[in-house]
Amino acid sequence: MKRTTSKGHAAAAGPTQRQLRAGELMRHALVEILREEDFDDPDLAGVSVTVTEVRMSPDLKHAVCFVEPLGGEHAPEVVKGLNRHAKFLRGRLGRAIDMKFTPDLKFLHDESFDEAERIGRLFDDPKVRQDLTPQPPSDSWKDED
Repeated sequence: MKRTTSKGHAAAAGPTQRQLRAGELMRHALVEILREEDFDDPDLAGVSVTVTEVRMSPDLKHAVCFVEPLGGEHAPEVVKGLNRHAKFLRGRLGRAIDMKFTPDLKFLHDESFDEAERIGRLFDDPKVRQDLTPQPPSDSWKDED
């Protein structure tokens, strides 16, 4: 039985298999286009960009592309540059993929790398590290006589 919301609609359970397949197809095609293309844009000149994920809308007409510039530097400028060239990239994608519609593209900075680094720093903190190392069993309960 499907879960429904208070309005009677089915609750969102995450992306469908179709959305995931289309997202991966888009991600691979975008990687190839970004690798081959030389942009006449100062924010994108000489910058290597990693496309970490592409999330597709349920109707596959919109795609949110998560990107990370190599080294993580100048991410806001790179994302703005990619969004400026989104229509051009969409045109190139239309020739590279076999889909009924070529989705509109929106680029966002992937914050997961920053979050992973923050969590790594937390685990390196001596106060946290002491909680992570196992302590030998205590025999203090025997001293109660």
